[in-house]
Order: sequence, then structure tokens, then C-alpha cells
Amino acid sequence: MRHALTLLFVGICLMLPSCAAPHPCYRTSVGTGPDEIPLVVVGGTPYDMGYAVGRLMKDEVAACTSAWLAGARAEMPERCTDEQLDAAWKSVAPHTDKRFQQELRGLADGSGVPYERLLRMHMIPVVSDFACSGVIVWGEATKTGHLLQLRNLDFTVNAHLQEYPLIVIYVPDRGIPHASVTVAGMIGANTGMNARGVVMGEKGESPKKDHPFDLNGTHFLTLFRDVLWEARSLDEAVGMIRSAKLIKRYYFYVGGRKGDGWGGAKVKVTTPDSPPLHVWRDNDKDDELSPEVLPGAVYNTMNNELAWKRLKADSGSYDPDKMIALSRDLASRNGNLLDAVYDAEALEMWVAFAEGSQHAFERPYVHVKMTDYLDPTYVPEGATLLPAKK
Repeated sequence: MRHALTLLFVGICLMLPSCAAPHPCYRTSVGTGPDEIPLVVVGGTPYDMGYAVGRLMKDEVAACTSAWLAGARAEMPERCTDEQLDAAWKSVAPHTDKRFQQELRGLADGSGVPYERLLRMHMIPVVSDFACSGVIVWGEATKTGHLLQLRNLDFTVNAHLQEYPLIVIYVPDRGIPHASVTVAGMIGANTGMNARGVVMGEKGESPKKDHPFDLNGTHFLTLFRDVLWEARSLDEAVGMIRSAKLIKRYYFYVGGRKGDGWGGAKVKVTTPDSPPLHVWRDNDKDDELSPEVLPGAVYNTMNNELAWKRLKADSGSYDPDKMIALSRDLASRNGNLLDAVYDAEALEMWVAFAEGSQHAFERPYVHVKMTDYLDPTYVPEGATLLPAKK
């Protein structure tokens, strides 16, 4: 019965331009032992949601911010001075939705960490390089027809960000409920899924020779949050990416509903080159990986030879377990901070974070059923509940 009520609530929220239904804000967790991951559910305005995360994750936000800034400055001292990070914000700010600043202000007020310090932490990915993997399979490539997507964040574990894992379920007063797999204090989305089944992932492609980067545009962390907040379909998500002023070089992976079914797209961002982006769907003969393409799949990974071999051999039989196995095999052995596998139709995900010196692919992938947390009548036993505003 609770599952039916949840789907009814989600349906009502998605039909209205804004959902005024109150939603409890609380902290709980998924997983056990060293693989326990804090999960917070927050609702309301951008400021309200940032404030709730700050209050519920106060100690972790402060510790993660300090660790990330210290680690980045040790690894990239020239790029991560206060002056460089402030200059990065000055470049991306005109292209960043005001919701970001409102939410970050709430996070600062809730956690007690100064706004400027949080802002500088958010600029570290803007000036950094990434190397990751993304695969989407759907339709005839899967066992059930569901869209399945993996995202590996191949990022250093030396900054100890894995000590502050976090999954946030956002239920905004205006927009689409969505989940972000992140670390404490980071409100940009490196990956996530919304209640319409839109899933986002990324692979960095900016070489060191491109530095200093032209940062006059929007960064994918804030762009992904905007997409999750607003996009109701694959085409809407891709349209938002096309209309954004993009920076650096990336692959974006977008999964979601298309017409009566599901579909995926791989977007290659090639700024500062012209044209600035390319979009490929499944089995596209113009895909740069062609002829190694097949129906119901797009990919670009740290090991495309292995990815193609596995995709071709297992096409038609993919389920979450096989996607988790593929995620493990494709992850970087030099730095793998977090991995996520999504079932976009069932609104479920499996998440692994690094633990100590062990990479994410070496850890269990913890199951999360997103629909549970979208139910406004559901608060898990033992959760820390944030009192509602009077």
C-alpha cells in the first residue's frame, strides 16, 4: 500500500508546476558496517534544502570541506589558491542558476561553514581534471527492457573524501524530486537520477595541456543539478545541455524516457573546439566508436576494448548485477572514489564508495530504493528528524 501511495504522490508532484505538499527532512543511512552511507531527505526551497543538509550533516560538511581544500591545494597548489578559486567562481557565476547560491547559502547557515569556504570547495572540480566511465543500456540490450546506467567516478582517494559519503534525496517545492550521489557539503551533482527516470553521468576529457581552462560558461556539476531538477525526458535533458554555454571537455551520459520507451545519449563536449558538442544515440554509425556500436547502448569508458567486448557478448541479458560487474571491471585501479548503477524505470540505484585505501569497485554496492524516500508519510525507524519550520 505504501508503494502505491508513493507513486500517487510522485505523480501529483510531477503534474504540477510546484508541489506544496510538506515533506519531512531527516537523516538516515543505507548499508551496514564500513559500507554504511548516510542518506538525507530534504524538501522545500533551495535555501531550505541546503539548510537542512547543513544541519543534518554539520560535522561531516565541515570535515569534508577542510579535507577537500587541503588535498586539492597539496596536489594542485597553483590552481587552488583562494585567488584562483575565486576567479573560477567569477567566471562561472553568470552562467549558474541562482538556486545554487541560495542552496549554498542555506548549507552555510545550517552547517556553520563560511559561505566563501564552501564556494571555493565547489570550484575545485571546475579547475580539475577527471577520468571516469559511463555506460547506458536499455530496451533489447537488457533482460527486462529497463534502462540501466553506470557511472564510475575515477577520482583520487588520497583526499579521503570517501570518509564523507552522502546520498541526498531532494524534494523541491518547485521542480522534480531527484537524488544525488555525492560527498558531504557538495551540492553540485556528479551523478544522479530524478523521479522521471532521467539519469546523469560524466567522463572528464580535459588534458593538462588545455590548462588554464576557459571557464566562461557553466560547469557540469551545476548543470546536472539543473537537469535533474527540471528535465522530464531524455530529449528535454539533452536540450538543456545543448542550450547551455559549456566549458572544458567532457562526455555526458544521459538516460531517460523517449516517446513510449527509454533511450540514452552520449554527449561529447569539445569546447574550445568547434562545434562545441556532438550527440550520439544507440547504434549510430557516426559515433566515434563505430563500428563497435549496437542497439540499445552507448558508452565511453577507461577501457573501451573491454567495454565493447562485454557489451557485445552480454547484449540482451543485462540486469543490475551484470551492470555492477561491468562497473567493477571498468573502474580505474589508480583512483576510484565512487560508483553508481541505476535502474531508471524502477527508480533504484546501487552505490559503492571507496573505504580507506580500498577503491569503490572493491566494496559492496549498496541498494537504494528511491521511491521509499519520496513518500511523505515515511520516516525510517531511527532517523534523525529535522523539526519543520514554524
